[in-house]
Amino acid sequence: MRQVASESEIDRLYSEILLVGESAAGVREFFARHEISESALLSLLRRIVPRKFLEHVATTRPWSERAVVLGVVAMNPRIPRYLALHLVASLTWVDLVRLAATPRVDAAMRNRCEEVLRENLPDMRLGERIALARRATPRILMLLLLDSDPRVIDAGLLNPRLREEDVLHAIRRDESSGTLLDRVSACYCWRDNHAVRLALVLHLRTPLSVALAQLSHLVDSALARLITTKTLPPLIRAGAERVLEVRNAQRQGRSDEMGPLQIGRDSGH
Repeated sequence: MRQVASESEIDRLYSEILLVGESAAGVREFFARHEISESALLSLLRRIVPRKFLEHVATTRPWSERAVVLGVVAMNPRIPRYLALHLVASLTWVDLVRLAATPRVDAAMRNRCEEVLRENLPDMRLGERIALARRATPRILMLLLLDSDPRVIDAGLLNPRLREEDVLHAIRRDESSGTLLDRVSACYCWRDNHAVRLALVLHLRTPLSVALAQLSHLVDSALARLITTKTLPPLIRAGAERVLEVRNAQRQGRSDEMGPLQIGRDSGH
């Protein structure tokens, strides 16, 4: 038997697989006739192949022991639901994230992938958690934003899947750490978001210096809310009141300056 590698040979093999169809015996005979390299097999698995072909690969050594092969099997749109769920425990975290983030994947499969990721988080190394935070789905991100290492939090805040509602939920949680609140305030993706600024000021664990820095960027209605929020530190309430007073004084000053000129225009002078 010989190794199969070229694209033309893969095309011929694919045609043969399609002819075999859903015959389990035919699939076994196919593998008996050909010695297929892992790279060639991966190329075939990325195509629309019969379900019996996927089942054979996922349950037959040595392929059933190769995580990279199982990951591609699990991503195939023809994979039976029962087989996909069975494979979850054997997949790498990279494949679990990929499956969880793919809309066409069965909802039960996506949920199961997220469950396994959540279960594995305590055993993941720092570098893995940082890499996971960059691409995780929102449900996993919510857990990673509670990480004790700021590098994991920074990576999560830059994740393109992170939505404003997720950031606000993360900030408002009672268990949110001062580290998270500080990193959110420094993240260029979120530091200029008004809703995020207000949520930071309202959280009692936000470092005082961070909370005070937000006040001058809040709208008047938000400042008025802070002034009447009795649970906030007196310094923050006083700061909000001072910012509002300065704004009102500035507005009054401009109004006094523009008043006579406006009257002159209205009277036709």
